[in-house]
Amino acid sequence: MNRKLSPGLNRRALLGLAGAGALLGAAPGWAKPDADTALLDDLEQRTFNFLWDTTDARTGLAPDRWPTPSFASIAAVGFALTAYPIGVERGWISRAQARERVLTTLRFFHAAPQGPQASGVSGHKGFFYHFLDMKTGHRFGRCELSTVDTALLLAGMLFCRDWFDGKDKDEQDIRRLADEIYARVDWRWAQHRPPSISHGWDPEQGFLGSDWKGYNEAMLVYLLALGSTTFAVEPAAWDAWTSTYNRASWGSEYGQTYLRFPPLFGHQFTHCWVDFRGIADAYMRGRGIDYFENSRRATYAQRAYAIANPEGWAGYGENVWGVTASDGPADVVREFKGKKRKFISYAGRGMGGAHTYDDGTLAPYGAGSSIAFAPEIVIPALRTMRERYGQHIYGKYGFVDAFNPSFTFTDVKLTHGKLIPGFGWVDVDMLGIDQGPLIAMLGNHRGEIVWKTTRRSEWLKRGLKRAGFTGGWLK
Repeated sequence: MNRKLSPGLNRRALLGLAGAGALLGAAPGWAKPDADTALLDDLEQRTFNFLWDTTDARTGLAPDRWPTPSFASIAAVGFALTAYPIGVERGWISRAQARERVLTTLRFFHAAPQGPQASGVSGHKGFFYHFLDMKTGHRFGRCELSTVDTALLLAGMLFCRDWFDGKDKDEQDIRRLADEIYARVDWRWAQHRPPSISHGWDPEQGFLGSDWKGYNEAMLVYLLALGSTTFAVEPAAWDAWTSTYNRASWGSEYGQTYLRFPPLFGHQFTHCWVDFRGIADAYMRGRGIDYFENSRRATYAQRAYAIANPEGWAGYGENVWGVTASDGPADVVREFKGKKRKFISYAGRGMGGAHTYDDGTLAPYGAGSSIAFAPEIVIPALRTMRERYGQHIYGKYGFVDAFNPSFTFTDVKLTHGKLIPGFGWVDVDMLGIDQGPLIAMLGNHRGEIVWKTTRRSEWLKRGLKRAGFTGGWLK
C-alpha cells in the first residue's frame, strides 16, 4: 500500500455500546445521544453494503474504487472479508450468505497461480500483487508484489478463519484454506535486507528499495511474519521495526506526546484486527502507554490541528477534520488566500501542512475510523459533516472518499470527483481500503466484533509474544 510519506513513494506503490454500557475510549461521564445511535446504525449499514455489493460474488475480488471502473485491490478484499461477519452479527446477511462469500474468496486465492513471471500470475512466494485484474485475478499492469497489502488481505482471511468456528464442512474448509494460504507466505524471502522486511518486489527490478521501519500502517506485516508457523522471522525483525521510533516518530505536537505519523490511517489499520488495549512491547512499556492510547492521542492531535488550522483551509474546525490518505481533485498549483498552493490528485495526506501533503482535502473515513479510540470527539465530527455537508458527501453507501471546500477552481481538469458551485470539490468515488477500516472500527466500537475474535487467534498471540508484547489479554 505504501501510503506512508516517504520520498519516492506514491499512493499505490506503495451504534451499540461496548460491554456493559461502557464506550471504548470515551471520556468519563460522556454519553451518546439516541440520535447518534441512529447515525451510526445508518453509516455502519451503508458502509457494509458498499463492500458487499461491489465485491464480485464469483471471485471475492473487491474493486479498488467504485463507481469508476478499476482493478481489484487485495487490501480491499481483506477489509471486505472482515466486513462479512459484522454483517451477520448485525442481521444484514445470513451466516450462510457470509460463509459462501468467504469460501468463494478463499478458494479463488488458494487456486490463484503463483510464480516469478511478470504476467499470468497473481503472486509469488505466497505474497500477492497489490492490484489484480477484476476478471482474471492476475497481476494488473506492472504493480508490485506488496508485503503490506498481502498482510491486510491475510488479516481478513484469518479473522474469518477464527470467526467461522462451526463443524459445518464449509466452515472447516474456510479454516483449512486460510491456514494454507497463510502458511505458504515466505516472510524470510522478503527480508532482502535482514532483519527488516521489504516493501515489496516486482519481476522487472527485484526488491523495492525501501523496508518497513518506524511507526506506520505496516505493524501488521511484522506481527504476521512473527506469528507464522512455516516461515517466521526472528524477533530481531521487531527490533528493527522500532529502531527509528525515537529518531523519526516520538515527539509532541498539538498538545499530545506520542508516536507520530501524519496521516490518520497509519494509526488505524493494524488496530482494525489487533486490540492493543493493555498490552505493550518493550518500547511502549518504556513510555508508559500502549498503542491504543497512542492512537487516541493521534486522534486528539488531528482535531487540535484542524482547530488551529495553520494553513487556513476552508471548513477545518472542531468537528470537521480527518486528514489522511485519500483522493483529491488534481495535481495543480493554484493561489488560495494569497499563497501558491499545491493540490494533489491522490496522496497520503497528513496533518502538518504542505510537507505532509495537506491541501485542504478532508476524508470523513479518516475521522470515522478513529471511533474506537475517541468516540466522544469522532461522533460529533461524523454528525457535523453529515448535517453540514450531507447533501454533497453522503449517499447510498455512506460518505464519499473525500471533499475539499477550499478547491473552487473552475479552470482545472479534474483527476477525480466534481466541482459543486458554492461548495467546492467532492469526490464521486469510494475506495475499498477507506471504507474497510471504517466498517471494521465501527464494529469494534459497537461490540468489539473483530477484536473479540482475534484475541483468541493463535497466530496473533504468537506474533505479539515474539515481538515482546506482554500484559492485558495476552495473560
